Amino acid sequence: MPTDWKKYITSDPQFLRGKPRIKGTRSPVSLVLGYLAAGKDADEVIAEFPDLTKAQFAACLDYARDLSEFEAAI
Repeated sequence: MPTDWKKYITSDPQFLRGKPRIKGTRSPVSLVLGYLAAGKDADEVIAEFPDLTKAQFAACLDYARDLSEFEAAI
């Protein structure tokens, strides 16, 4: 079941040059996704970042899924 990533992910030009990040932190979504790309599983990522909740982790994945479904106008 998808998570409503908009509850957990934000972007503000004054933080991390506007990169999407987990609300209330300076942790970019790309960091979480990078750990997954490197072969870590969800439990390993959450263990690496104890303040990261399962809901925030799921929101990062849902955000990436949402972006991958983007259709450009032709």
